[in-house]
Amino acid sequence: MTTAKPIPAVSFTTARTGASAKANELGMRPMQERAYARRGEQYLLIKSPPASGKSRALMFIALDKLHNQGLKQAIIVVPEKSIGGSFADEPLSKFGFWADWTVKPQWNLCNAPGPDEQRVDPSKVKAVGQFLASEDKVLVCTHATFRFAVDQLGVEAFDGRLIAVDEFHHVSANPDNRLGAQLAEFIRRGKAHIVAMTGSYFRGDAAPVLMPEDENRFETVTYTYYEQLNGYEHLKSLNIGYFFYSGRYLTAIEAVLDPSKKTIVHIPSVNSRESTADKIKEVEHIMHCLGEWLGADPTTGFHRVKLEDGRIIKIADLVDDGDQAKRAKVLTALKDPSHKNDRDHVDIILALGMAKEGFDWIWCEHALTVGYRSSLTEIIQIIGRATRDAPGKESASFTNLIAEPDASEGAVVDAINDTLKAIAASLLMEQVLAPRFNFTPKDHGKIEGFDYGDDGYQEGKANVGFNDQTGQFHFEIGGLVQPKSPEATRVCQEDLNEVITAFVQDKTALERGLFDEETVPEELTQVRMGKIVRDKYPDMSAEDQEAIRQHAIAALNLTQKAKELAATPDTPGEPKANTALLDGVRRLAIEVKELDIDLIDRINPFETAYAVLAKSMNEATLKQVQSVISAKRTTLSPEEAKDYAARAVRFRRERGRSPLMDAADEWERTLAEGAAAFMRYDREGKYG
Repeated sequence: MTTAKPIPAVSFTTARTGASAKANELGMRPMQERAYARRGEQYLLIKSPPASGKSRALMFIALDKLHNQGLKQAIIVVPEKSIGGSFADEPLSKFGFWADWTVKPQWNLCNAPGPDEQRVDPSKVKAVGQFLASEDKVLVCTHATFRFAVDQLGVEAFDGRLIAVDEFHHVSANPDNRLGAQLAEFIRRGKAHIVAMTGSYFRGDAAPVLMPEDENRFETVTYTYYEQLNGYEHLKSLNIGYFFYSGRYLTAIEAVLDPSKKTIVHIPSVNSRESTADKIKEVEHIMHCLGEWLGADPTTGFHRVKLEDGRIIKIADLVDDGDQAKRAKVLTALKDPSHKNDRDHVDIILALGMAKEGFDWIWCEHALTVGYRSSLTEIIQIIGRATRDAPGKESASFTNLIAEPDASEGAVVDAINDTLKAIAASLLMEQVLAPRFNFTPKDHGKIEGFDYGDDGYQEGKANVGFNDQTGQFHFEIGGLVQPKSPEATRVCQEDLNEVITAFVQDKTALERGLFDEETVPEELTQVRMGKIVRDKYPDMSAEDQEAIRQHAIAALNLTQKAKELAATPDTPGEPKANTALLDGVRRLAIEVKELDIDLIDRINPFETAYAVLAKSMNEATLKQVQSVISAKRTTLSPEEAKDYAARAVRFRRERGRSPLMDAADEWERTLAEGAAAFMRYDREGKYG
């Protein structure tokens, strides 16, 4: 075994203010109140983490649109039938609201029998048409049923109605994504209201969720993971980490599966390299390693296993799909509302493709996933299963078991891909968990509500302020380019994590940043990030593209640097609750004195991730991986050379001379080489 225990890549300590659970006089928690304040918008996008109350926020907004804004009906669209339960009847007036949420049984199509969500069910499509012709107010259906209904009935049939799309990251601007194309039609027609909700507003692929011109129509309400976790009553800490293993995962899992913790285990896909290709035997092995099997409970279908200490635990098997009646019994038992607040109802859930998005088990303390899953979105959703707040639940963790590379180069390459994806997930989660950043140029002036330290805001310095109420930082950065257009401003304020997601998923950037010692940080921060921004926002001006690049790399690198500094405090003892990142940022501000964008660009975004990796992978394997990556280094492409040449021009403009091939500074040498390559390609006619 390579590591004796999981290596934590991300650690978050909460302040436990209880704010997330406090309701106002209308029964609304903070996120719901924030969303309700925007209820008059025709197009509303709610970005909020799991368990923050998006479903109920939608109920409040929908009721207002139906009773006070003149809309005829509300149609709630969810990705799969199991999530439809989140929109069941709620007695909202009991908690102070002026109306209750009710859905007539015949209009919750998620409860109706029929084929799985991706196949057309004519009876459900017909039901949508019948609902539209009725006087009833609310319908709940799956994404697929809605897509087929719109295809059959046309977008005009939904005029004057609210369309609420849950788990909005399933939508894509890709022409092949039918739901995305339909929503674009609704927006062009302009006669329906749309509320979109998501806990992870990015996709596993490179396709945007919406085209920029459509996204600009949406008013965005953001409630961050930082605010959500910080405002919990019970959960003290969240840890996210890797566990590298050699051999079979079934042996490795024994070291990390703790039966004393409420756990969801996601075993690998049968087509993955981690799988034994027999998922049923894998489940049997896991139960056998825990203890003595005592049979299944006839009522719930849960397996009963006796541990060595004599305790009997209950295990729900969602992997075995051979007997649909048996699986239905287990699912029904898991969703039984009478046991929602019963901690002892079940102890471990074994799953493969289920128990992810929208699965609500507040007692889950450990999400244990074998092998890298299909996308970053899926990983974020799985982590979300463990981040619910519950009495007596003080810590939560996510562990990703990753197969360590072995001696053959082919296997090394496959393993590297999984390792890179796992690192990308942890980097993104660090960004998701961090407070929001407000970046302004030096001498911008203080912002009300921000604490700038003991000396306060000081003219002529690059100040750092923190708002404890909103969990936001204000950074003044020398040389920072500010966005000019409304769209670029929106991206810098709302969508930096989407840009960072694309960057940390960029295989070239990850490989070079982690394993190629010859890579200069600016090659990643300026060239690779610059290309990603240009590809993502091709219609923006060069100045706006550079502003977005600078804001995104500042958010990523300052989070990484603050984490590094917080991990090595000057004084012994643990930092106060939830001050690790804040302490790190303030230490950074003190040590650096003058924070400027050139300094930020000279930080390798992946250096702290490499430090974690070096603790969990043996030195011989690391060297082997580095040799594989270094061997892949190629010459500059014409496009890359053009980018380097443009930055060389900027260098000459700023310093009054061209970059030199024999300069002591690595980045200056790289710019000189890039400019020379550009001229060579230009002579060869590569630029037309």
